[in-house]
Formats: sequence, C-alpha cells, structure tokens
Amino acid sequence: MKEKFEKLGFYPADILLPKDADMTKWAVVACDQFTSQPEYWEAVEKTVGDAPSTLRLILPEAKLNGPDVDKDIKAINASMKDYLDRGVFQTLPGSLIYMERTQSDGKIRHGLIGMVDLEQYDFTPGSGALIRATEGTVLSRIPPRVKVREDAPIELPHVMLLIDDPDGTVIEPLTAQSGSMESLYDFDLQQGGGHLKGWKLSEGQMDAVADALAGLISPAAMEKKYGMADAAPLLFAVGDGNHSLATAKQCYENLKKVTPESEWASLPARYALVEVVNNHDDALGFEPIHRVLFGVDPAKVMAAFQAAYPNAHEGKGEGQTIEVVWPGHDGFITVPDPKMQLAVGTLQSFLDQYLKENGGEVDYIHGDDVTRELGSKEGNMGFLLPAMGKEQLFKTVMADGVLPRKTFSMGHAQDKRYYVEARKIR
Repeated sequence: MKEKFEKLGFYPADILLPKDADMTKWAVVACDQFTSQPEYWEAVEKTVGDAPSTLRLILPEAKLNGPDVDKDIKAINASMKDYLDRGVFQTLPGSLIYMERTQSDGKIRHGLIGMVDLEQYDFTPGSGALIRATEGTVLSRIPPRVKVREDAPIELPHVMLLIDDPDGTVIEPLTAQSGSMESLYDFDLQQGGGHLKGWKLSEGQMDAVADALAGLISPAAMEKKYGMADAAPLLFAVGDGNHSLATAKQCYENLKKVTPESEWASLPARYALVEVVNNHDDALGFEPIHRVLFGVDPAKVMAAFQAAYPNAHEGKGEGQTIEVVWPGHDGFITVPDPKMQLAVGTLQSFLDQYLKENGGEVDYIHGDDVTRELGSKEGNMGFLLPAMGKEQLFKTVMADGVLPRKTFSMGHAQDKRYYVEARKIR
C-alpha cells in the first residue's frame, strides 16, 4: 500500500464488482432504510427475482430481530460463497472508484470508494482519531450486527464518510477528469433511487487524491477552518452507516484477540470499504431523522413531556419547536429554555427515559410524510424534528464530541447509498 495513504487511514482497495449482472437488479438500497415499510422490500424482492443481486448478500434491518434471523444470516453467507465460487465477481486490484449519483431531486452527488483502516477509527465520544463517529453509538445495536458480519466472506458498504473540503480539492477535480477514466458502470437504480455512474481512477489520480486529503489536515488548514491548528485532526466524519462501521471495528477487535500482533496488518478485516463525500457537495442535504412511537397513549406521553420540561408549551415559539402527530392531531410543542443545543437531544433524552419507565417502541423514520402517516395510526405518535445545518458538523464534533444518536440523515431514504461494490474480508 502506498506510503502517502498510510498517513490518512484511507487506501485503494481490491474491489469486487459483478461481471455480467443486470445492475439495476444487482443494486439495492442500504439495509437500514424502509424498516417500517415492508411493502418496499417486497417490491425489491419482486424486481430482483432470481437474478444475481446484493439483496441476497445483505440483511434488511426489518429482519434483524426476526424469528428466522439465524437462518437468514446463514443463507446470506451461503449466497456470498456461491457468488464467489461461481465467478459472479471480477476484482479491481488496488483501486479507487469515482462515482456520480443522480438523486431523486435531480442533483448529482459525487463520491469516492476506497477502504479505511479500522485502527484509525474510534466511535468513543471525545476521541482524537482521524476517523470519528458524529453521533452516539448504541452499543446494544452492535452484537446482532456482528452476527451478520463475523462469518461473512465479503462486505458490502453503505458507510458514507464526510470530508470537510470547502475548496473542493479532493473529489471535485475528478469530475472534469472522468472522460479519461475507465468506465465501470452506468445504470438506473430501482425503486426510484435515481442513477449511478462509476469510473476507476488512474495511478496519477490516486496520488493526487492522497495529496489533497493530506492537505485537509495540515496545521494551516486546521487553523483556517476551525481556529485549532494544534487539535487532533479529524479527516473523516461518519455521515451514514455509523453502526455498520462500529460493527466492522468490533469484528476486527475480536479477531485481534486470536491473532498474533505481527499479523494484524495483513488481516483483511482490519479494513472496511466506504464511500467518501465532501460535506460541501451541493447535492448533499442534511435531513432530520424523525421519531415514531408505537404502543403508547399520546395523552400520557404529552403529560410526561410537560413534566420533564415544565416551561414547554403547545404551538410555535422561541426555543426548540417540534411537530407532534397522533390520531386526530397535528400540532407543535416548544421548549423555550433547552439545556441541549439541538431539539433532537431534548427529545431523545425524554424518550429514552419515558420508554424505559412506561414501555412502547420507537423507530427512526426518514421523511415527513411517512412520519405523519405512521404517527396518525392508533396507538402511535410521531415527532418531526427540525434539520441541523451541515456546516456545523465538523466544528461541533471536534469541540463537543458526538451528536445525539440519529440526529441527521443525508438525504431522503431513496437517495441513500445502494450496495454495488464488495470486498473480501476473510
């Protein structure tokens, strides 16, 4: 691996792509989307049929706690081995992929596919690692995901890492150079996911990427962006797939316990495939992640909210305002003097305590309309949160540590990363 990349925790990877697959059927959306909409995954199943597809290589989160989860995981691992044995994949050795994703709004998001060194990643709040989580990691969510990954021969990423590159030095130059690159794929994504194109970088282009990434964390750049020349540099902030990356880290840490230290660097599981996106990409929008409660009495929830925040009042006003929906009701509640910086923190701290004491379930929902629809059903309740400004992300993580979990989502559910590339991890 190139010396330039070693200082970055980011490398070219041996990337697997399907040889002759119908790419529209091959690619499916990130597994943590549409968890409360089984009809979406039923439509995917119908579209894919018997064709080779990443649908056979991932476990939708809607099934993660299902009665057949162990059987599902075995089937996934068997499909991975079958695809490898049957030569479904081709290998692009030591590669980076530049990609352009046309979103449902018509905007084009630009990304870079490579792998990160999990030794350089830490999800602990307040960490000084090069690669950090942006929001709280729920430790209880990791073990079931470890079961999915620990025996898998390959990985498929939906992890998206952000770089703070206001001058567009890393990914943006590749847009003008795509005509000189080897084209890898160009196809429509299913279920309204837009369009995807991908190209393989040349050696010279990979060198330029490494130099530009190094420039983002120079003392001069750190001083200019954050006024903190001596702070531990933050090169990659996790934008999507926080728990997936934490799961990869845990699987690697488990392997280290049974592997001589001299062999750690050669473990394929030490690395994880990711997509890197500039936080300043015009197509990248931060969407709030809403909350829907199931199996609750809305009147009781609102009384408890008022008790937790005595100054809170119905309607909009000064402070933090949250839209609240339940059957026959769609209104607002405002907390005038919040102790937390973001409305999501104010709400989440209340919900954690309430559900612990009173029971009920919570789901994290992308999209206003879906939240209102689900929240309006009997026994349910929806909370619609305001969006966070993306320009505050890096500064906040560096200064204050992680944000509350499920604070933001990058784009709508159908614009999430689709599984296309893979990589051997065993």
